[in-house]
Amino acid sequence: MSIFALVLLIGTATAAPSPVEARKIEHLIAAVEQLREAKFIRNGTAHDARKAADHLRLKLREAGERVENAEDFIRLCASRSSVSGKPYEIVFHDGRRVTSEAFLSAKLKELQSSYDH
Repeated sequence: MSIFALVLLIGTATAAPSPVEARKIEHLIAAVEQLREAKFIRNGTAHDARKAADHLRLKLREAGERVENAEDFIRLCASRSSVSGKPYEIVFHDGRRVTSEAFLSAKLKELQSSYDH
């Protein structure tokens, strides 16, 4: 293999999340899983918290090494349907609706501050 080909291969390779980023991602999924009274809307269909978390884990596995950090996870796996492109939504027991992207971004911000201390 030529040096050029090796450099190209190394330059385009992506890495899996670091252990810290993997923990952040699992914390985000757990935050979804703990919303027992919320409904998660995916492509117009409501799902419970456990099914939503299972779906996010599936999408994370399918994304593979494209997800290098928690921000990638939110953007690539947890914000919208890869089938329809529609945003995922969370409907809380009081009727309040938020996109999963907004919910998870806020959770990540909280998490980041705990890592900064």
